[in-house]
Amino acid sequence: MPREIEIAGILVPGLLLVLIGCLCLLWGMDLLIGRLGLYRYVWHPSLFRLAVFASLFGVLGLILF
Repeated sequence: MPREIEIAGILVPGLLLVLIGCLCLLWGMDLLIGRLGLYRYVWHPSLFRLAVFASLFGVLGLILF
């Protein structure tokens, strides 16, 4: 059964908060990986970012819901 959260009188899906959290976490990881220069070991950085985001979102979505 989908869970909804009320924010200022508006019902939003619970996974929306997971999505926002994953985006913030990915942003931080992206800055860290970029500063350490680890992207030179990745074939395609954009696909890598997408894969990391999909993995984070899937794992956190399954754990929290």
